[in-house]
Amino acid sequence: MPPDGEKGAVYFRIVRALILAGGSGTRFWPLSRRRRPKQLLPLAGERTLLCDTVRRLQPLVPPPAVWVCTTRDLADAVRRELPEVPPEQVLCEPEGRNTAPAIGWAVRSMPEAARRGVVAVLPADHRVGDPAAFRATLAAAAAAVGREDRVMTLGVVPRWAETGYGYLEVADDEDSQGLETPRRVVRFVEKPALADAERFVRSGRYLWNAGIFLFRGSTLLALLARFAPELARGLEAIAAAPERVGEIYPRLPAESIDYAVMEKLDGISTLPLDCGWSDLGSWAALDEVLPHDAAGNAGRGDTLAVDAAGNLLFSDAGTIAVLGVAGLVVVRTGDAVLVMPKERSQEVRKIVAELAARGRGELL
Repeated sequence: MPPDGEKGAVYFRIVRALILAGGSGTRFWPLSRRRRPKQLLPLAGERTLLCDTVRRLQPLVPPPAVWVCTTRDLADAVRRELPEVPPEQVLCEPEGRNTAPAIGWAVRSMPEAARRGVVAVLPADHRVGDPAAFRATLAAAAAAVGREDRVMTLGVVPRWAETGYGYLEVADDEDSQGLETPRRVVRFVEKPALADAERFVRSGRYLWNAGIFLFRGSTLLALLARFAPELARGLEAIAAAPERVGEIYPRLPAESIDYAVMEKLDGISTLPLDCGWSDLGSWAALDEVLPHDAAGNAGRGDTLAVDAAGNLLFSDAGTIAVLGVAGLVVVRTGDAVLVMPKERSQEVRKIVAELAARGRGELL
């Protein structure tokens, strides 16, 4: 039964979830690796981000109603992490082709009855501080999709002028009142410059694009046929001859679902999501959600900070000790150590690229 007072529980039997769980393991190097990307790490708590993603859906979406799209290299780890999800519902892309092929193929692979119902698409590696608020908004969006056959996206209420996220501009509709009233999306905006991000937040008409979508599966497939016919034909060819997926899938257009469909829709709607959301896109983003000591240091594992301030220390093996430093990220694993200024957290991929160039595959 749903928790007392939690809205939307009446829809839990008709909502399916598709969780996107690919990834190359670069943003959180050296902790993340090709075979252990971000969603398979317990970054913000005791459970992995993937496990938390599935748990926070319940009871709105129970595990038997969950599908996961991942890679062949990660499939066994995903199935071990999610034993309650039917193993045949962990789908393995032959290779990464961006979100439009992944979502379209996964939805087309669902049984027809599931495709006719409401499907929620979610990334596997986000953090949510208030799961009940998240479920309430997801349930309200699912209800709107079920009633009106809408295509919905959840936009996060911005807490600051972030330049690392895309934005949704929403219509200033006088008739749209309350957090459960869908609002029309005017346009999708790519990651803005700081001045634009500040203007967006001041206006009150922009939300962060969290990459969470809801639709009837059959509606999504019809939209792909309309806006991305080459992709749609490829999906039907795979459905007609599943044994050829390894041949056909790599030839599908590698487009995002935003570009292939969502940005072309006139009628896409959104609900504002206010639940302590973060995409945990870097070590600095993780630092924002971890507890800090009086000097602003955050730590996981065996760490020590003396006369130090504003550092993130993350030890997966052994001890990290820092003295007289500020604003650093220090990460230690069994075979690597990373030290960098916190403000350069988005540049970790440079190290990964350099290691690859030097043939250090054992560290990737």
